[in-house]
Amino acid sequence: MSDTNINSTESPSNATNGTCGKVSVSVNIPIIFMTIGILSNSVALVILVKAYKRFRQKWRACFLLFASGLVFTDCLGHLINGAITIGVYAQEKDWKIIDPSGYLCPFLGTCMVFFGLSALFLGSVMAIERCLGITQPFLHATKMTNRCAKFILGSTWLFALCIALLPNLYFGEYTIQCTQTWCFIKTQNVTFGRESGILLLFSSLGLTALGISLLCNTLSAVALVRARVKNKPHRKGKSHHVEMLVQLMTIMCVSCICWGPFLVTVATIGSLIAGPKAINSLLLGVRMAAWNQILDPWVYILLRKAVLKKICKIIQLCMGKQDIQLHRWDCSSLQRTIKTAAMENSLTASKKQPQISRRTESQ
Repeated sequence: MSDTNINSTESPSNATNGTCGKVSVSVNIPIIFMTIGILSNSVALVILVKAYKRFRQKWRACFLLFASGLVFTDCLGHLINGAITIGVYAQEKDWKIIDPSGYLCPFLGTCMVFFGLSALFLGSVMAIERCLGITQPFLHATKMTNRCAKFILGSTWLFALCIALLPNLYFGEYTIQCTQTWCFIKTQNVTFGRESGILLLFSSLGLTALGISLLCNTLSAVALVRARVKNKPHRKGKSHHVEMLVQLMTIMCVSCICWGPFLVTVATIGSLIAGPKAINSLLLGVRMAAWNQILDPWVYILLRKAVLKKICKIIQLCMGKQDIQLHRWDCSSLQRTIKTAAMENSLTASKKQPQISRRTESQ
């Protein structure tokens, strides 16, 4: 979502009838937002790529791959949606000049739905991956390979693209919204059927992704707290788990705050129970959802291991503790887990090999 600067002045009656007043906003505003978004996501992407090259363990690489995919998606969304938005403002929102063929509006609507759903889906995929890695380390070590992670990442993008293409296949419709600054699924004068169905599908998928993230992150946090309380030996050295969980919890909170109002408003419009102020609420939701792509990369820039250690040290200093010995941020226990799982696989394979050879000789 890229229209972070809509400043609607229409009245509720005009919004209900699908007409809005002129919006006078400088083109410098979308340029500033697009620049900040691209720079933030680029910095976060560089950090994640370096970390991906440094940590080659499967449990670490999968999370970094999903996180890199999320940041790359946000960066590309800022670039494409922001460039179109700047063009709209530069031409004073005259779509006849901007889009004489009529293809730009469906393209912009498709991009907004695709990049929005991709960010929500990837957030839930990362939460599932971490929940599996914390609660089922053996299963995660054997099944969650780098190849599997790449397949999941590609499938997530493909699924989001299929949903975004539905209005172009006459399951709904992409229309210019009343402020004349962006395109989205038809939200004015919605009728029961395909028009309301695509709105409900979009909102339900987004809310489901947020719900999955909330559930999985909660389970992961409970597992880490229980391991800390019981002080299990095989649960020590989980600092990387804590780091990634802090990042996921922050991303989940940002997504809920930024996307929640917009998804709820879309669901209300799709349910045909929207009041006269629904369009105004939708515009406010668009502005809030746009901040999600700007705030996501700062989670990986600020909530890194080195930064968290410094914050912890500062807090302890403020509490009057002078002799501070922070625990080492290592992954020795997880390495042992991966090695144990690999040894079990090799033993299983060695046991199966004589059986296969005997069957071959008998045949």
